[in-house]
Amino acid sequence: MDRTAQLTARRTEHQVVYDPPPPTGSLHVRAVRVLEGNWTGTSTVPSPSLYPHQWSWDSAFIAIGLRHSSPLRAQTELETLLAAQWTDGRIPHIVFNPSVPLDAYFPSPDFWRSSTAGRAAGAPRTVQTSGIVQPPVHALAAWLVHRADPGLSRARGFLTRVYPRLAAWHRYLLHRRDLGGGGLVSVVHPWEQGMDNSPCWDAPLARITPAPARSFRRADLGHGAPEDRPTDLDYGRYVRLATDYRDGAYADGQGEFAVEDPAFNALLVASEHALARIAQELGAAGTARHARAERLTAALVERLWDPARGMFLCRDVRGPGLIPERSVSGLIPLMLPGLPPDVAAALVRTLTGPHFGLGAATRLVPSYDLLGEAFDPHRYWRGPAWFNTGWLLERGLRTHGERARADALRSALLGTADATGFAEYVDPYTDAACGALGFSWTAALTLDLLRSDEGEDRG
Repeated sequence: MDRTAQLTARRTEHQVVYDPPPPTGSLHVRAVRVLEGNWTGTSTVPSPSLYPHQWSWDSAFIAIGLRHSSPLRAQTELETLLAAQWTDGRIPHIVFNPSVPLDAYFPSPDFWRSSTAGRAAGAPRTVQTSGIVQPPVHALAAWLVHRADPGLSRARGFLTRVYPRLAAWHRYLLHRRDLGGGGLVSVVHPWEQGMDNSPCWDAPLARITPAPARSFRRADLGHGAPEDRPTDLDYGRYVRLATDYRDGAYADGQGEFAVEDPAFNALLVASEHALARIAQELGAAGTARHARAERLTAALVERLWDPARGMFLCRDVRGPGLIPERSVSGLIPLMLPGLPPDVAAALVRTLTGPHFGLGAATRLVPSYDLLGEAFDPHRYWRGPAWFNTGWLLERGLRTHGERARADALRSALLGTADATGFAEYVDPYTDAACGALGFSWTAALTLDLLRSDEGEDRG
């Protein structure tokens, strides 16, 4: 039996972690209900049981969808997140809800100790946060939210208030996180890139001595199949990295883990273009920001493009260089309009070729190489298909004139969200639901894709 057949047949006994609720009402109505159920009054949790706080890039994607049902809530979502920004400019990856018990999620506020360990970096005193960051989707989200209801946005001074914070966020990334010296941003923890358990991190993480298992208690294993989650060894390394960063007062550039990631940097490019548009809306020139976005795109191609593999790779700044693993992260730059045409064409070929199989072996985009030794169709970011990466790639296909493929991917994303009860992620071969159901960014991006299905410009 060849590897593809083995993986397709593998673990056929695996069931959906939670039974999806029976469909009632239209897909739009059900997506709105998910977001209403996960709304706290000021922000939206990704999942009430598994992720009971506010997450940074989740909130950006959630706002993109919320703009279609409640532009005011979409603005509030981003404003709540930005209110927890540190004075050095970083937007923390978690803003903790003080009413949630400490043992509901790990690492909890008492682990991060943001108000004390982060004092030198300007952590807020009145709200507890983590000390690491997540991908910079926020300026793109703010621009799309503004476009959904410009009148409301202008009346509330939405862009006027968020622009300085977004500009400070980008300054932090560009000035404090260029750890490789080549103009790109480095992540200093796998959680920062958002694709926590990707095989791209295996080699850099191998240098990290894991924290003892007795030093932490994993809350995630009580909410899903343990075999789908990161291993205890990997988790111990995550904890060690976070502990060392905290104990170093969240100063950048000192740790053993620093990786330039294609998706993180591509999202920064997209958000730089969005910041330029926001600046123009506010009466300033956006020329310098568009030029910076173009320079970042050139650096992305120069440092992370691998023509032999036809995709972008991660670069280990503390190690030997490019990491030879094919991850969905290396396809995300397709969303950038300024890519060289030959690079964009190669990305489409890779996306639809045997390593990711879009339109042939798979309907959605797997998070990792179907032919890779580390591929697992159910384990967190080591193979399953996620809705936010699918949404980004649908935009990328459309940006580069691949309308038929974009339409097919949009249809598959909508159909799978519908059939799985807005699952967190799915098996890329069978579309079976994995993780939490009623997941917020799945519901939110469903709302955005539905507008495209109705022929509306999504910005």
